Amino acid sequence: MTQAHTFLEIPTARDSKLYETFQPLFDKVAEGNAERENERRFPFEQVRWLRDARLGSLRVPVARGGFGASLRQTFSLLADLAAADPNVAHVWRNHLAFVEDRLYAAVTPDNEVWLERILAGEFVGGGWTEANNGTLDDMKTRITQADGGWQITGAKFYATGSLYADWLDVLGVGPDGSPLTALVRVAQPGVELLDDWDGFGQRTTASGSANYLGARIEPGALIPLAERNPYLVPFYQVAILAVMTGILGATLTDGIDALKARKRNYRHGLDPVPARDPQLLQVLGRVSALSFAARAALDRASSSLDAVAALRVAGAERPEHLRDALVGANVATSQAQIVIIDAALEGTTIVFDALGASGTSQRLRLDRHWRNARTLASHNPRIYKERVIGDWAVHGTDPLSALSGLPVNVQGS
Repeated sequence: MTQAHTFLEIPTARDSKLYETFQPLFDKVAEGNAERENERRFPFEQVRWLRDARLGSLRVPVARGGFGASLRQTFSLLADLAAADPNVAHVWRNHLAFVEDRLYAAVTPDNEVWLERILAGEFVGGGWTEANNGTLDDMKTRITQADGGWQITGAKFYATGSLYADWLDVLGVGPDGSPLTALVRVAQPGVELLDDWDGFGQRTTASGSANYLGARIEPGALIPLAERNPYLVPFYQVAILAVMTGILGATLTDGIDALKARKRNYRHGLDPVPARDPQLLQVLGRVSALSFAARAALDRASSSLDAVAALRVAGAERPEHLRDALVGANVATSQAQIVIIDAALEGTTIVFDALGASGTSQRLRLDRHWRNARTLASHNPRIYKERVIGDWAVHGTDPLSALSGLPVNVQGS
């Protein structure tokens, strides 16, 4: 038998089986969501439930102990988890991205070890964004040799999922100035995690500071950025879009429940029973359509990533084929970003038009949907994507570098 060149395989999971496995757990995660939001209580228990259920192994092939899910299925499930609790869903963004990265990578002893860790339930958080206004072009985080090994020193912010993690995926600069990524074990001297995220949304994602002071990098845990998965950047973006799609779905569900619970209507309403008022029904109908559009855009974007992964499975990722697929994936992701952000911000705003003053009750905490959507929408401003997509559509300008903002390896492996 020929040795596989990658851990990726053709997806084999059935939608029905995945939802039979995970939807009851998502329903359980949804319990107490509003109360956790009100109290800013971290969902450690809920994240542990999902780790124990092996959500992090969705993309791992069945033959290797995972679920064999496609990226379309993975992000659809992430959206459903976000409908239950968008904070919990966002926590999984960096982990799922790292799993995809190691599945795409070559089959090596080091990557076999990472696959074993993933299957054992070990969890990966993030840490690429420089703190103190640092940029990718002015990276202060340094990866250096010390005592026969490697260590990392620097400061990161937006370290999403860090408080839940066993490992942190950290971007730094090596001795020769080239960008490297290090998987840093959390439980060691030299790693400091701070709960200092003060955004008005996504408040329990542990997206604050991560500081490194000579933290040790274990053997097999240092990866050049140029060798990372070429669709890693759009993967990160689609994960955010999945969470926003879930938020919009939850807005629709909560809006319907709140409309049904209304006992009186305004004198100039069209029916004394709010849930029968045609204009109020129209509002919920529009939120439903916006949710539909978001789901459709999410499916299209995630399927474009499946197309890139399929080239890797087939061993057909020649530079020209891979570049075409990456252009398609980056464009589809950016188009979906524009659609989903617009839909989420509109839906989470107009839902209140159907609810009256009672819809603003602190008990309901319906404002969390807009706050969470607005926070996620600010991660990667859509105004720049609209310009780049327009330049590509009108002039055929290569969108890859402008859309990703990071080096993209299109040479295959």
